[in-house]
Amino acid sequence: MAWDDWYLTRDIDDFLARAGDFLRAEPAAHTVHLTVTETLRTRGARSYGDEPPEFGVLEQDQKVRAAFFRTPPHRLCPTPLTPAEADALAGLLHDRGQPLPGVQGDQDTAAAFADAWRRRTGAEVTLHERQRLYRLGELTVPQPVPPGRARTAGPEDRAHLSRWYREFCEAVGDSVYQDPGQWADSRIEQRAVTYWEDPGGEPVAMACLGPQVAGQVRVSCVYTPPALRRRGYAGAATAEASRTARERGAQEVLLFTDLANPTSNALYQRIGYRPVADFALYSFSQPSQPSQPS
Repeated sequence: MAWDDWYLTRDIDDFLARAGDFLRAEPAAHTVHLTVTETLRTRGARSYGDEPPEFGVLEQDQKVRAAFFRTPPHRLCPTPLTPAEADALAGLLHDRGQPLPGVQGDQDTAAAFADAWRRRTGAEVTLHERQRLYRLGELTVPQPVPPGRARTAGPEDRAHLSRWYREFCEAVGDSVYQDPGQWADSRIEQRAVTYWEDPGGEPVAMACLGPQVAGQVRVSCVYTPPALRRRGYAGAATAEASRTARERGAQEVLLFTDLANPTSNALYQRIGYRPVADFALYSFSQPSQPSQPS
């Protein structure tokens, strides 16, 4: 496969005109691509960082075969690729002199691209996280329901949401992808955050909804402060957020879990989520150079 089989662009409208139908045809498999591109389309090219995003489309016989996006400085996100396609994409990006911090995608694609990048660049490759994508079946509220109630976060919660967003990123070992205040503003505007609050009105957990695109909505940023965990708050917040997504017309409600966390995986299955596919996140770093003798 030739490197120039890939069409590259930094224009979100150009990318969606070419790849939008392809992504919407399998909304669960492409949930990250649909959600991120919708945010870029509606919120602007700097929604995820200071550098403009980059997109790619692979066409064969006038049909889209695959696509990718990257919002620097974050990882490359390709749709499923064969090993040959992953190798060609690694060659293209390496030939363009583009540094990459890593890759995330379905486990086979991510592993194939990581191996191709290591071979071409000599980079050290580390498996950062293994994830499982789940789809909601029949919603079941976990019992017993903890004391308190659900509510939607509003403008008065901006400072609190900003702080919890930073804490969530730290808890999962990720960079703070967006300015916390802007992140909070957009979630408040979209009525996207479900709080579970205790009987005294204090938030004790949250679960967030992404934008609805192609009938799918993804639950994310499920967070409970460490001192309040193992009391059922996260399950209650997630169940209510999932119910909200269904009530707003979502045909598919999705979420990712860290496979290293058996507690969250078991919890979401009790709520009614069923496995769809496994994903992987790899980090790349340049090999350390041996010190020179003085």
